[in-house]
Amino acid sequence: MAQPSSNGVNLSSLAPVPELAGRRLLLGHFMEFKKDPVVMMDRGWREHGDLARFRLGPKDCVLFTGPDAHDAYFKASEDQLDPRDVYQFTVPIFGRGVAYDVAPEIMSEQLAFLFPALREPAMRRFARIMYQEVKLFADSLDDEGEINLPVELNRLTVKIASHCLIGKEIRETIDEGFADAYHYLQNGINLIGFFAPNLPIPAHRARDKARKKIVKLLIEIMDHRRSAGAEPDDFMNTLMQASYKDGRKLTNDEITGILLTVLFAGQHTSTVLATWTGLEVANSPETVDWVRDEMKEVYNTPDAILNYDTLKRQVAMECVIRENERLHPPLILLIRKVLKPMQYKDQVVDEGALAMVSPAVSHRLPELFKDPEKFHPQRFDEPRKEHKQHHYSLIGFGGGKHQCMGKHFAYMQLKAIWTVLLDSFDFFNINGVPAPNYGSWVTGPKEPCMIRYRRRTKSRLLNE
Repeated sequence: MAQPSSNGVNLSSLAPVPELAGRRLLLGHFMEFKKDPVVMMDRGWREHGDLARFRLGPKDCVLFTGPDAHDAYFKASEDQLDPRDVYQFTVPIFGRGVAYDVAPEIMSEQLAFLFPALREPAMRRFARIMYQEVKLFADSLDDEGEINLPVELNRLTVKIASHCLIGKEIRETIDEGFADAYHYLQNGINLIGFFAPNLPIPAHRARDKARKKIVKLLIEIMDHRRSAGAEPDDFMNTLMQASYKDGRKLTNDEITGILLTVLFAGQHTSTVLATWTGLEVANSPETVDWVRDEMKEVYNTPDAILNYDTLKRQVAMECVIRENERLHPPLILLIRKVLKPMQYKDQVVDEGALAMVSPAVSHRLPELFKDPEKFHPQRFDEPRKEHKQHHYSLIGFGGGKHQCMGKHFAYMQLKAIWTVLLDSFDFFNINGVPAPNYGSWVTGPKEPCMIRYRRRTKSRLLNE
């Protein structure tokens, strides 16, 4: 018997989602996807509109594109579209018993432990930590030279995120092996890992070894705190004191798993977005002038300092970050599993399919963004505010119930980084803006990304 939809429509009367041409036996569209997933998915939208179907090996995938399709996707209930089965590839990184390895109600409790770290008092403290870390980085550079931008920004954001979100002890061990171990852990998020997270390839063996090293370090810090009776004001201590609704305290494994989840949320995508921002800004002198003119207004008093309040006033800088989120979303795919047949207009998405939204495709829809291929941060400023045309226009940090909780932390971090760096240096893009590297789950530019810098001789705007 055909299953009716929630509004009583007989699903067997609906049309199947049209499939992209070019499917190969066994592999489906995998080779085209591997070569350039965004070009392939853009082809799906151009040929079939809101919904387009393709296959990655044995997996049936449906891409949702455009305002109406985004509404259906992000407003769907979890018993319709579920992320848990899809994101099992994160379990070897975050660990058992946390995030997508637990029931939704337990995951919700674990996410709730994060709320204190995202409230205004904590964010005010984080803003000053961000300034201090970026200032240390800026002061460590020579007066002029070249740097591989993603490498340097990865080190910087590891320091910021670990200091803010885990604790001072971790920050103090960054240069003693933590950063290297974390780098190998990051490399565990890859396309192969999405399909086979436990396949014993070199990247996964290095991932597992790195995780053991990081967990050992975190547990040593917790043990020292307990023996010393220390209770610093940080997220690690919040978890050490926390209890589930049933009164059970968190285990060491749960605490370390949640800390790693939070660290990835606050660092990995921020590194990528910070890198794209620097590359685009260095390629756009008029954007630098616009941002610096605003900085002069915000910091042009003797007592002006970079803090939570001044960062909020930097609208131009936020527009620059939004434009990089639009053009270069760190996640080119958001994925859910279809748990039961889903009606969309006069079409049906089959149970078991992977439902996808691609920020990389959706952010370049001409119906939402004028001249979508052009880098133009002012599109987000008054009076245009193109991202306000639809509530799911800009989805680099997801949307709906599963929107990234750390979005505002990421924005503040990126604003702090580039405020200090643009106040301290002039930057010159050596080879333009590179192509994206689709070999990683979080899509950064192809490396190396060498950028030339020269320390500015003018007096700085930012006070100590």
